[in-house]
Amino acid sequence: MSVSRIARAALRRDRRARRVTVVGAGIGGLTLALELRRRDIEVEVYEAATDPHPTGDAVLLTANATRLLERLGLEPRLGEASASVDGLVWRDGHTGAAIGRVLSAAEYAARCGAPCYGIRHADLQALLSEALGTEGLRLGHRLVGITDDGDGPATLELAGGEPVEADLVIGADGAGSILREHVVGYDDAQFSGCMAWRGIVPRSQLTLIPDPGRLQLWTGADGHLMHHPVGDGDHAFLLVKRQLGPWAPDSWSWPADPDEHVHAYAGWHPAVVQMISAATASERWGLFHRPPLTTWSRGRVTLLGDAAHLILPHHAQGAAQAIEDAIVLADCLASDEDWDRARTTYELRRRDRTRRIQAASVAAADVLHLPDGPRAQARNKRLGSPDAYERHLAWIHEHDAADPAPGPGGP
Repeated sequence: MSVSRIARAALRRDRRARRVTVVGAGIGGLTLALELRRRDIEVEVYEAATDPHPTGDAVLLTANATRLLERLGLEPRLGEASASVDGLVWRDGHTGAAIGRVLSAAEYAARCGAPCYGIRHADLQALLSEALGTEGLRLGHRLVGITDDGDGPATLELAGGEPVEADLVIGADGAGSILREHVVGYDDAQFSGCMAWRGIVPRSQLTLIPDPGRLQLWTGADGHLMHHPVGDGDHAFLLVKRQLGPWAPDSWSWPADPDEHVHAYAGWHPAVVQMISAATASERWGLFHRPPLTTWSRGRVTLLGDAAHLILPHHAQGAAQAIEDAIVLADCLASDEDWDRARTTYELRRRDRTRRIQAASVAAADVLHLPDGPRAQARNKRLGSPDAYERHLAWIHEHDAADPAPGPGGP
C-alpha cells in the first residue's frame, strides 16, 4: 500500500473515531447527516420532538437547493412528491395585472441546471428521514444546556436523559436556537415589522387564480401574498402584512381570529380573496430575523441554517440556505483532518452569501409593499424588464454551493 493510501486510510479511521453531533432534525440537520454519512463521517442527530414531521406548511426548493438534494440521491422521489414550479409572476394585488414574468420551468432548468419544486414540508422531512434511517437518530431528546470550554469534548444536557459528550456540535436547532444563544451570549432576534398568516388551499377551491403552475407574488401597500403549487396540485400561501409598532406577544406565533386575514385583504383581487378565504389561519406569525454574525462558532459548537442566519421568507431561501450550509460543512469536514480549520473554511465559504441573502430578504418587503405612486411605477418597470431575472434572482438560484470556487452570490 502506498504512503498516500496509508495516510488516507488513517484519516478515515480518525474520522470514524470522531463523531459529529447534530442538534436538530430539521431540513438542514438531516441534510448534513446524510452528506456526512455519505462522506464516511460518523454522525448522531438529537431532536427534541418525538415525531419531527411538521404539518400545515410548505417549502419552495429553488435550483440552488434541488441540485444538492439530487446529489444525495433523493431523485426521483423528490420530483414525485413535488410540483414543478413553472416560473415566477409578480402581480398587482388589486388589479391582478402581471407586472413581470420570468422563466418557464423549462427555461429555468436550462439556466440553473436543476428544477424549482414546491413540496409540503412534511413530505420533504419524510424523504430526508427515510433516507437517513433510524440509526444515529435520537428523537425526544431536547437540549436544555451545554457545557463547552473548548478544550475537551462538549457536554450536551438533555431533558430527561443522560448527558452526551460531543467532539463537534452542529447547531441546526432552528429559528429559536439554544446553541445560537450559546455562541452569541444572548437572544438577538429582531422583529422585522411584518406579520404573516400561512396555509395550504386545495386546488379545487381556486377557480379564479391565473397561472396556477407558477410562483406568484401579489404586491400592495403594506403587504403582499406569495403562493406556489405543491406536490398534489394544492397551493401553499404566505400572506404578509406590515404591523405598526413592536411585536407585543411573548412568542413568535399568536392565536388569530379565523377570518382576520381575510378582513385585512378584503379589497384585494378576487383571486387573492378566494385563496385566503379557503384556509383557516388559526395563527399569525411575527416575522423575525437575526443580524449577521462575525463568527458562527464558539468552542466545540458551529451553527447551521436558521441558527446561523435566520432569513425572512420574502425570497423563500430559508430551507435552501440550510441545505447549502449542510453540503458545504460536510465537504469541509471531509476534506480537512483539522476540524477547527475546516469550520473556518465553512464560514468563509458561506458567510458573505448568506449575509447578502439576508439583506435582500429584508429589502424585499420594502420593494413589495410600496403604495401606488412613482416609486411603485419604477419598481414595476424594473420587474417587468427583460433582465429582471438576471438582475435580481440569477445570483441566488444559479449558485452551486458544492463548488468551492466563488460563483454567483459567493464570497
